[in-house]
Amino acid sequence: MTRATRTPRAPRIPTTQPAYVLHHYDWSESSLILDLFTREQGRLAVVAKGAKRPYSQLRSVLLPFQRLQVSLSKPARGEEGAPEVQTLRGAEWAGGHTLPAGAALFTGYYLNELLLKLLARQDPHPALFDAYARTLPLLQAGEDALAQAALRAFELRLLSETGLLPDLSLATLTQAPLQPGGRYWLSAEAGVEAVEMAQSQAFAAEQLVQLEAALLHGSVEALQQACLGALPALKASLRGLLHYHLGHKPLRTRSVMLDVQKLLD
Repeated sequence: MTRATRTPRAPRIPTTQPAYVLHHYDWSESSLILDLFTREQGRLAVVAKGAKRPYSQLRSVLLPFQRLQVSLSKPARGEEGAPEVQTLRGAEWAGGHTLPAGAALFTGYYLNELLLKLLARQDPHPALFDAYARTLPLLQAGEDALAQAALRAFELRLLSETGLLPDLSLATLTQAPLQPGGRYWLSAEAGVEAVEMAQSQAFAAEQLVQLEAALLHGSVEALQQACLGALPALKASLRGLLHYHLGHKPLRTRSVMLDVQKLLD
């Protein structure tokens, strides 16, 4: 039911490259292990030596949701030929927006957790990197619908890039084009399937065709615009798809958001 996955290509290792910090772990009293999302090499594990020292210039740079320009050591090879953890040689702030706040901050960490759990290491996804960069500033959009459309568009791009999304313009089981005026549901197990009743969480055929066209076009803005007209159905179906492919384990960020909402209520 899913798209054919890409065969990972050997990454070209540039001198410097854009990156975001997805997560960090303590490695020693003075150093960190970073999980970086880079445009050229995908998700990488990197050692930032001395980053925890009070006088380190990296302390104010290695922050989540900030676009960086990083330089890395060449990856060494282990005994079995697998690349080892690389060393961060330098990192500079590459400009961008302020850190998200409030609910947008939780949503940003939700995006990071999705990338950590669904992306293999050292598998580049330039289109997904660009979508992430353009989604972050929209999470704080004044209109909630715009922020929701940006989030749904990112989830669609992530599922598409990882081969977990079926062709939205076809009925998955028959591979027949969607019928104009028809109503459809996006199922984790059966893909795009017709529904007889006009359910509030069902898609119109035209909505799915527009979403597929926007995915193929590659424009982040076009995909966000297509999502605006199908937000209720997208929220329900994408939550089911992600839950299914994550192995039915709840995301930590989603659990924290629900706990905070309960406290506020």
